[in-house]
Formats: sequence, C-alpha cells, structure tokens
Amino acid sequence: MNDIGEWIDHSMNDNSYWYIKRLSGNDTQLSGHQAGPYIPKNLVFELFPTLLSSKELNPRVDCSVKVVSHIAPERDIKAIWYNNKLSGGTRNECRLTGWGGNDSPILNPESTGSICLFCFNKPKHKQDSQYCQIWLCDSLREEDIVENVFGNIEPGRFVVQYGKDEENTERTSCTLSEELIPENWIETFPSGAEIILKSISLKPELRKHNIDKRLLARRECEFEVFMSIEKHWTLPQVTKGFNSVDEFIKLANSISNRRKSRAGRSLELQTKIIFEEEGLVKFSHDQISEGKKRPDFIFPSIEDYHDKSFDPKKLRMLGAKTTCKDRWRQILSEADKIETKHLLTLQEGVSINQFSEMEKEGIVLVVPEPIHKSFPTEIRPKLETVSSFISQTKELYCL
Repeated sequence: MNDIGEWIDHSMNDNSYWYIKRLSGNDTQLSGHQAGPYIPKNLVFELFPTLLSSKELNPRVDCSVKVVSHIAPERDIKAIWYNNKLSGGTRNECRLTGWGGNDSPILNPESTGSICLFCFNKPKHKQDSQYCQIWLCDSLREEDIVENVFGNIEPGRFVVQYGKDEENTERTSCTLSEELIPENWIETFPSGAEIILKSISLKPELRKHNIDKRLLARRECEFEVFMSIEKHWTLPQVTKGFNSVDEFIKLANSISNRRKSRAGRSLELQTKIIFEEEGLVKFSHDQISEGKKRPDFIFPSIEDYHDKSFDPKKLRMLGAKTTCKDRWRQILSEADKIETKHLLTLQEGVSINQFSEMEKEGIVLVVPEPIHKSFPTEIRPKLETVSSFISQTKELYCL
C-alpha cells in the first residue's frame, strides 16, 4: 500500500498490537547510542513472553519485520531485553536491534524526529509475536493522519494500542481521579492555561528543580491532567451512544482538535510561566511583528521591535515548537528585523545535515538539558539550554 490511511484501516484489527513513537537520536544512529528503537518492557513482555521467562543475560528473540512505507527488504530483527541490572549491572530496558545499519530507513539519522508506527501481530498463547509491519512517516501530511487516529505523538512519549480498543500510555502521579476534577470542568472542558495552572498546583515541589528539568516535568504532569479530564469528560458521551454517524464524527473531530490545540500551545505557555518565575519579565508573547505574523516571544517587547530607533541587535525572538524536523523553517519569516532566531524544541535529536541548514539560516536551538544526550556529540556544544537562554537574555536587558 502507498497510502498510510489505507494501511492503518487495513491493519487495525483485533489481532494487531500497535506501538507509535517519534524516533529519537538514541533510536536511530544519530547520537552514537547502541542503535535500535526503544520499546517499553510491558509491551515487549506481551509480545515476546519467552523473554520474561528466560534465565539468560540479555535474552533475545527473532521477529520478521517489513517497512511497508519504504522500499526495504523484509528482514529478521531481534527484540532484546538488556537485563544486566538484575545481576548488578545498570541496564534494564528493551530495544529492537539488527536493522542493518544506515541501509535501514529506521536507523537513518535523517529519520530522527519522525513518527514511526510498529504494527505487531498478536502473539498466540505463551508464544512470541512473529511479524511486524512498520510505517515511517516522511511528511507532515502523513503525521497529521496518524495523529488524527492515535492522538498527538510528542517527543519522549509513546502510544501503545492493543487491537482496536485498549489504549495505553505511560502515566504519572498527576493522573486525576474523578472526585479531584473540578465539577465545572466535567461540563465545560477547561482551557489549556487552566490545565497548566492545575498541573503546577499539583506539583509545587517542581519549583525546586532546575529550569530545564522543571519544564519537562511540568509538561508530563500537564499531559496527565489533560488525559484525566478528557477521559471523564468524553466517556459518558461515548457510552450513551450516537444517533447518527455525523454525531460520532463530530465528537471524534472535537476530541482530535482539542488534543492538537493543547499540544500546539502547551510548550509556549509553560515556557512563559517559567520566564516569569525566573524574573525574565521583559518580553511580549504572541504579538504581531509584520502583517499577520505572530512570533511566540519577542524580547524585550513588541513596542521595541516596532521602534525604528531601537537597536535591532538588541532584539531577540524565541519560537517554541515541540518538534522541529519539518517545522523549523516556519520561524524564519516571523521577525524580519532579527537575524539570529532562537528555537525552543523538545525533539530528541536533529541530524547533522539538518542542523547545518539551521545554522546557515541563523537559527540557534534551545533544548532542555536532559534531551542533549540524544543529539550527536559534535552538535551538543552548540545547543542552548532553557536556563542559559534565560540567563543570557536577562543579562542582555540588565534584569
């Protein structure tokens, strides 16, 4: 099949186990990490139960895979449980290895940041899964189709779905029980800003974290709050049924659009709050620069940006995009007066070729420090952290 929508429809059945993620630099050969996509242990043990029962060090099983989105031969790979932590080592994780190096589209460094769908056949009782079809997205159109079906696929977060129905993603302590959800939120879905403030109130101790870790931890908490509210808000509508297909489609579109809206605004709103907490108060958020263009952040203010007497070398802008692989060029025209543009992203790695393109266009990447390890070693020194960006900006404006 050459259409991802048709492939998903054809493959979505009770005998399929789905695992969807954005490939990180540690999944591909980008970061120098042992190559092969990470896969959560609970899913691995569902798919390959003989791994869990094995008494070996780092047990492994074979599985045939076919990357149906690309011209690539079917091959046998290995699902490995690196379990030496059980005998005094440090590793306790599972990966899919044996892809054949850069010849595989899965390990190609240029695939870093792309959404990848793994569709395993359901294993028979106490036996291992034998086959997996894979689709690696190569365009925003394909990624939009995937996210319309499975929800937003953000860096560092995965979706697991068993068959047609049961969905499973990682959960944290910010998941809300129904009695903890404000009553008015059950009737009217809260705004993204309200959800963020709720998540911050649930984890006040995160104020003690360093800036970069605080941003990542708060985003995780916010996601759990959002999913809790969505479950309790939509489940009654689903269980009571629908009078028509149009009713069902209307609800599905509403859920999809709400998820996209939250994901699209979350990073910039979380960043805005951290700026204020850290005393970086000279900035304008979501204001017009030229025409209809609205950069996420302008420093020190949009008024200074439009002031012809203000030195343009003292202007700064920051765009916030959760992923940047196919979106970084969008910020190039957002503030014509600013040559060097900063871009905050949570993408887990950027290829050397793409980073070189960004540098030539005057883009400086701002990446939370814990994510730096997913980038090639030669790129890491050129990355800004959120903390260093705030410090440099405050110094520039004498804050």
